[in-house]
Amino acid sequence: MTRTSTLTTLLLLPLIASTSHVARAANDDSAASLLPNGNFKTVTNDWPDEWPHGDGITWEKADQCLRLRSSKPGQMVMVYRRANLPSPPPEALEIRVRLRYSDVKSGEKQWYDATFFAHFKDKAERTLSPDPAMPHYRGASAGWVDFDAAVKVPKGAAMLEIMPALFQPASGTLDLASCQVFPATEYLIPKVPIIPSEPIVPVKGSILPPEIHVSGNQLKTADEKIVWLQGLCVDSLEWSAGGEHLKESIPVAIEQWKANAIRLPVLDSFWFGRGDWQNPKEGGLPYRKIVDSVIEAAASRGAYVILDLHRFGAPQPEQIEFWRDAATRYKNHPAVLFELFNEPHDLSWKFWRDGGDLGNPQSKPVDAKDNAVQLTGEISPGMQGLADVVRSTGAHNIMIAGGLDWGYDLSGVTQGFALIERAGGNGIVYSSHIYPWKKDWQSHTLDAAVKYPLFVGEVGCPPDYSGFQFIPPDQRYPLDGWAADVLGMMQKNRLNWTGFSFHPTCGPPAISDWNYTPTPFWGVFVKDALSGKAFEMKRMR
Repeated sequence: MTRTSTLTTLLLLPLIASTSHVARAANDDSAASLLPNGNFKTVTNDWPDEWPHGDGITWEKADQCLRLRSSKPGQMVMVYRRANLPSPPPEALEIRVRLRYSDVKSGEKQWYDATFFAHFKDKAERTLSPDPAMPHYRGASAGWVDFDAAVKVPKGAAMLEIMPALFQPASGTLDLASCQVFPATEYLIPKVPIIPSEPIVPVKGSILPPEIHVSGNQLKTADEKIVWLQGLCVDSLEWSAGGEHLKESIPVAIEQWKANAIRLPVLDSFWFGRGDWQNPKEGGLPYRKIVDSVIEAAASRGAYVILDLHRFGAPQPEQIEFWRDAATRYKNHPAVLFELFNEPHDLSWKFWRDGGDLGNPQSKPVDAKDNAVQLTGEISPGMQGLADVVRSTGAHNIMIAGGLDWGYDLSGVTQGFALIERAGGNGIVYSSHIYPWKKDWQSHTLDAAVKYPLFVGEVGCPPDYSGFQFIPPDQRYPLDGWAADVLGMMQKNRLNWTGFSFHPTCGPPAISDWNYTPTPFWGVFVKDALSGKAFEMKRMR
């Protein structure tokens, strides 16, 4: 759902396409930058026009550069600029930066360093996804450094915000000699080659959980024993290509908290090595090996892993590419289930299932806003397209399809929009995400549970709404008794579930620290439920 760290947006960025020299569409160095005075040619009263003043920022007249200096550990020094896009906007932008840096030492976190933030926004100043990724710098450069890149402009973008920053480092200086933005064409964006996966064979001698399939509204083994998945959502691989505390978290989740299922959110850009901090030449193989290790750690302890493609909005063509590879890698692994798409939103049920032109007004009903991520893309393959590509690989693993309204609403599944399972598959499960700001459990979840197995992939209760300001005031329903009631509802109806989140800074968190101390407002309830405590649903929501 939500990571409380201020770096959530930055760490979810896909890799920007960087080259040593990228020719602009006009191929004319005199073409006007969309960022006024980005080359610092106009200076008035010893300060470059259009560039703001601020603490820690000086104009170095001798070098004709803007200097950002962090004078104390943890200080944030940042310059904000906005490039307004022409109408219609270009397919892509070229970003050209000339800089140098010295004495940049990481702060409290390894990514607290010298960097650039960048966001696309629409005319209403809503942030669009994805953001362009920008470089990070530590140590000292050997002189001036040129960064030259092209980035795709998302549909509906009207402006690009770009912010050179010393982001809470222990120390550092960042000199900026030029920062320019030019219209470009999409063909300038280099494609990172895909290194295809080979099927993973479970480690010989491993004690694996039995393969399961859909039978009515239940999950069963080959000998017809019912399997009830109850576990934890272990987060970090959706924002960090290296993950955080995964080696420690999986044994604790299974052996101490008694989870028999681990939901593992992953990102397709990281999978192919296109993410921030990754070496594109490795093609994402180190990331995939981390996922392999999590699956092996869980499966060898008898638990299942739900591989969750952690995207929002509508499925995109690049997610077809992801599932073709991921399904090949874990094809018919008895411990692995495929969650096709995290949280669809702002779609009609027909577009949810079948895909189509997202510019068509018929694609979009109005969903409540669960965060600031906007619907992006032009053509969607739909959930059926993702399901079909999984089956095309020969994988018969169970697939999980998240509903609308940010994964909560499954009403359309009972109204003729259920996915079609192809021959040979182990079946389809439907997923709902339940939080205190969602109401009417019966029509949005339980009606579908009569016919289909349900997986509540995210469920959580915060202590209050202070960390969830994006929830409209009229949707901030009372929290008192909610945790016990939702667990009681899932137990009563035997819904499969994974509690959100087994990470102390991803909210609502089930743990408060890396000693895995349960949070009093949510984690203690989750741990008790996984250990077998029965909860009574006293009030339906």
